[in-house]
Amino acid sequence: MHLDDVFALARYLLRNAEDAEDAVQECYLRALRHFDSYHGPAMKPWLLAIVRNVCHAKFTRLAKQEISADFSEGDSRPERIPIWQENSPSPEAALIGQHDDDTIRRLVAALPHAFREAIVLREVNNLSYQEIAKIAGVPVGTVMSRLARARSMLRSAWNVAEGAIPGVRG
Repeated sequence: MHLDDVFALARYLLRNAEDAEDAVQECYLRALRHFDSYHGPAMKPWLLAIVRNVCHAKFTRLAKQEISADFSEGDSRPERIPIWQENSPSPEAALIGQHDDDTIRRLVAALPHAFREAIVLREVNNLSYQEIAKIAGVPVGTVMSRLARARSMLRSAWNVAEGAIPGVRG
């Protein structure tokens, strides 16, 4: 239940597919172990909060070990195709779509952690501002601010990546 959403958040937070798979397994183990503490109709935010905590703990351990991020521009290893990616109707559209998907993934991965987390929870997992605030442990206004700044950073980075003139909307 909600496995794709939990994996997507873990993947964006940890920037490594194998670490994300480990985090998802740990998330579901914790969820099963503490299912008696679940009090609410919405399981998805509860699971996302658990995986977020697992990822933060794992990220802290990885940072202490000084392991470099797996999500660098020069990384030639094949990426896992996102579960939410749809098939394109033509080869040309597929090529353009793949380029855009790769660019967006790279740009989202380059966002500072708090902004990356907010944008993934909102745009990938379709959570409400209130649900994101509860998961992140911040006020709703902070979520709104982080999302606005994340979108602005993404727009600027997109314009630079695509060779557009900064500040001009296309």
